Amino acid sequence: MSFTVFLGNLPAWVTADDIRGWLSAENLVADAIKVIRNPETQESKGFAFIESPNQEEMNSIIRRFDRAPLEDRLLRANPAQPPKPKAPGTGPGPTGGRPPGTGMSGGNTGATASPAPYAQSGPAGSPAADRARRPRKTGTSMRRPADEGPQSAFAEELAKAL
Repeated sequence: MSFTVFLGNLPAWVTADDIRGWLSAENLVADAIKVIRNPETQESKGFAFIESPNQEEMNSIIRRFDRAPLEDRLLRANPAQPPKPKAPGTGPGPTGGRPPGTGMSGGNTGATASPAPYAQSGPAGSPAADRARRPRKTGTSMRRPADEGPQSAFAEELAKAL
C-alpha cells in the first residue's frame, strides 16, 4: 500500500531539498520526495509528492502542511490519488498520441497539412458533433432532418436539379 502525500500550491523556487529540510525540522520522515517539473523548461509545476513510510507518518505530514502559509499562499496537502489510466492512443509517442498515418506527422512526407474537413462542435456522439461531421450543402433548398444519415450522390444531384 502506498502512503504518498500530494503537496500543492508550492512556489516555483521550492526544491526537494527544501521540503526535506521542512520535514526534518518537524521530525517527520519521508522515504522519497519528488517535485514535479515541466520537462521542457525544468521549472516547477507547483506541486510535489512525498512518500512516507506508513499511514501515521503520512497523516502527520498532511496535518502539518495542509493550509500552512508560505509566502503569500496556503499550501495544500492531502493523500495522493492513484494515477488515472490513460486512454488508448493518448500517450507520448512518435505521433503525439495520434494513430499512425493521421494528422500532421502521419505518412505523407512533403505534403502540407490540410484543415479538418468538418469542425467538431460537441462531444463525440452528441447531435451537435454528428451535424458538424456532415458536409454542409450550399445552394440547395432541400433540407433533411438532423437524425438522418448522409444523402446518396443521386439524392444530392436531384436536389441540385430542383
